[in-house]
Amino acid sequence: MRNAELNEMSYLTRSTISLDALLAEVSSAACGGTCVFLGTVRDGPDEHGVTAIEYSAYEEMVEAEFARLVADADARWPEARIAVRHRLGTIPSGEASIAIAVAAPHRAEAFEACRFVIEEVKRRIPVWKKELRVDGSATWVDPSGRPTAHPSDLHA
Repeated sequence: MRNAELNEMSYLTRSTISLDALLAEVSSAACGGTCVFLGTVRDGPDEHGVTAIEYSAYEEMVEAEFARLVADADARWPEARIAVRHRLGTIPSGEASIAIAVAAPHRAEAFEACRFVIEEVKRRIPVWKKELRVDGSATWVDPSGRPTAHPSDLHA
């Protein structure tokens, strides 16, 4: 399956992300290196008791931007095969909210393309996050994790 065919698939899911499915999408005998990135909901000392993150998005816009992002990566690494899934809804601490798999003929390309995709997701993909805390409070945060105002025009 080429990346153009992958672009027709949904990048968003409300289900647990299947790493096996992503790896199957990018698998190819021509690819000697595969890189996987999992972004998980964390509750470290700086998160102040995060129990989950609620992800929301205007889905049509996000799907379109993901397609452009993957097309950009495909143009830079034409021999690479890229699969991405981002979860929406409430994801408990410790579970993956995003997964990226990249297979390429060589490991350097796989690592570079995977890094490019996650950095561009953080920069370009309009997904809203609300941190849910053990004390019952909730805080909207921007992609860098800084508190932000409630998204006013959200079409979840």
